Amino acid sequence: MKVTVVGAGAVGATCADNIARKELAQELVLLDIKEGFAEGKAQDMMQTASLLGFDTKISGSTNDYSKTANSDVVVITSGLPRKPGMTREELIGTNAGIVKGVCENVLKFSPNAIIIVISNPMDTMTYLAMQSTGLPKNRIIGMGGTLDSARFKYQLSTALDCSPSDLNAIVIGGHGDTTMIPLIKHATWNSAPVTKYLSAAQQDKIVADTMVGGATLTKLLGTSAWYAPGAAGAALVESILRDEKKLFTCCVSLNGEYGQSDICLGVPVVIGKNGWEKIVEIDLSADEQAAFNKSADAVRSMNDVLKTL
Repeated sequence: MKVTVVGAGAVGATCADNIARKELAQELVLLDIKEGFAEGKAQDMMQTASLLGFDTKISGSTNDYSKTANSDVVVITSGLPRKPGMTREELIGTNAGIVKGVCENVLKFSPNAIIIVISNPMDTMTYLAMQSTGLPKNRIIGMGGTLDSARFKYQLSTALDCSPSDLNAIVIGGHGDTTMIPLIKHATWNSAPVTKYLSAAQQDKIVADTMVGGATLTKLLGTSAWYAPGAAGAALVESILRDEKKLFTCCVSLNGEYGQSDICLGVPVVIGKNGWEKIVEIDLSADEQAAFNKSADAVRSMNDVLKTL
């Protein structure tokens, strides 16, 4: 198996590091436009192989897409990161050109690849990848909900003083501070509803803190987070390459599911060797469905910006 990660910055390098440590692929390529940057990151990672005990071969490339040939999965992290006070939406103009160009170049050499989009604004970049490539919809996956759900579990585990691994909790909708929908009424601690152990005020705080999870870290760090986004991307790669059929929230193309069409939005999907293989529809309350529809409207407004570029 071969994986390419486009963008050797903090998110891309963290994603690649997770993939290598788990030996998910025999070959891993890091690609970046900055001269020598991906090559340096790749060498640095390879020098940990004997210490960490992995045999994945990692190489770097400065914008030479021929090195990515025959990749099974391509993870796109390239683009400008957020700065404090910046919304994901403000990145559309610059990152749209980058993501479209990356998709065109990787598919020249890996026409059968499954593409995972991490670049922001993620919902719109996933929609752009879908529209510009013409690939079967199951081969385009936006990572956002996987990350948001992990952040949701972190907030819940902190409030409940429990292991995040014992929690089932998902975030649907857009990957934005005002468009994501943490489904706290559906969240469970093993089989028990988390709402049984949390006050209404606690529940409201967990939802609010989850929604601004990315912005909070951007303010603290001075740039976008990278450990959790990189790990989320690697988790999707793992489920694809190992055909795990795991259920993740991902941004995928909807065709009537959850009452929406002609949009890429975060919903629960099964991830396996074919990319996303099935959308799982859960029963939403009237309020939850209304919030999902509102999220879709906001994402469509961002998608409309693509027509002006």
